Amino acid sequence: MNATVSLTTPAVAVDIEGVNLSYGTNHVLKNVSLAIEPGEFFAFLGPSGCGKTTLLRLIAGFNHADTGEVRIGGKPITDLPPWKRDVGMVFQSYALWPHMTVRRNVAFGLEERGVKRAEVERRVEAALGLVGLAHLAERRPSQLSGGQQQRVAVARTVAVEPKVLLLDEPLSNLDAKMRVQVRRELRDLQQRLGLTTIFVTHDQEEANTICDRIAVMNDGIVQQVGTPMELYERPANLFVAGFLGTANILGGKLSGNGGTRVFEIEGGTRVPVPADAQVPEGAKLVFRPQHASLGDAGPAGDGMLALPCTVANREFLGASVRYGVRIGTTEVAVDVPFQSGSGLFEVGSGATLRLSPRSLLWLAA
Repeated sequence: MNATVSLTTPAVAVDIEGVNLSYGTNHVLKNVSLAIEPGEFFAFLGPSGCGKTTLLRLIAGFNHADTGEVRIGGKPITDLPPWKRDVGMVFQSYALWPHMTVRRNVAFGLEERGVKRAEVERRVEAALGLVGLAHLAERRPSQLSGGQQQRVAVARTVAVEPKVLLLDEPLSNLDAKMRVQVRRELRDLQQRLGLTTIFVTHDQEEANTICDRIAVMNDGIVQQVGTPMELYERPANLFVAGFLGTANILGGKLSGNGGTRVFEIEGGTRVPVPADAQVPEGAKLVFRPQHASLGDAGPAGDGMLALPCTVANREFLGASVRYGVRIGTTEVAVDVPFQSGSGLFEVGSGATLRLSPRSLLWLAA
């Protein structure tokens, strides 16, 4: 995508405060409060039915809160209709007019707003230049690829110069290879426009690769807000740990006190708990597959934890080998970097699972 004429407007903050929304007896959004910074690429991430699209549509004005307030640039917009909110929304279906050319699709929203013809032409050319489709301006949507149709939808939205860009799972209709390409283009476009952008997705990889910060949602509640790395390395609870990446989550029972505490995993294996570890009531032991390693039976040394285990299964993933190992009655995943010529642990063999105490997380629901 190559910019020709800037369409950017000053970046603004989006503030959501104490929002509740119900459909009948179904409480969909539960006391949601978020502060989205000017120019930020922000994501609502969570499973289907968690409330993320409902929240996006509320910002756009298509849904209405029972309580709470939404502000754009510090100004309340809760009581404004969609067309007075200065937001632009790209829908999952793209919603392009099939009988119109690309140029006419992009111009349509401007003409409906009564923008003068010369200004319409300027903005359409600028928007198509931004998304790299100026050379396809006279084609119809049926003559474009899925990725090109998605760009037309973005061009049509940025042409009206919104203060906030809303993206409702805009990559879900693309194949895996095209999604990677288009998400990079979206990030590049957002950076050049400096436009506050809110992106809804259930795909953690999409959110991690293009967004500055993420709000992880479940059951209408914001579970945690942070950068992709913060959420991955320091999840606030078991849901966030399990939703973002692969996590080993082991149940058990805590006993002892101070520096003599141990966590007995289901099956009988006892794990020493560091004296400074904060272990909330009902916590489970959590660690990522790449934070563990496998060695021959015996003590680990160097302050590492050494847990006897049995190799239950093995998968070759190219850059790494994923082992499923059994600790007592519990199976966990361990990712070991693959090196040509290196020996592999055989299924059914005994081994030692090695863990740094610093890599362990103690999380509750």
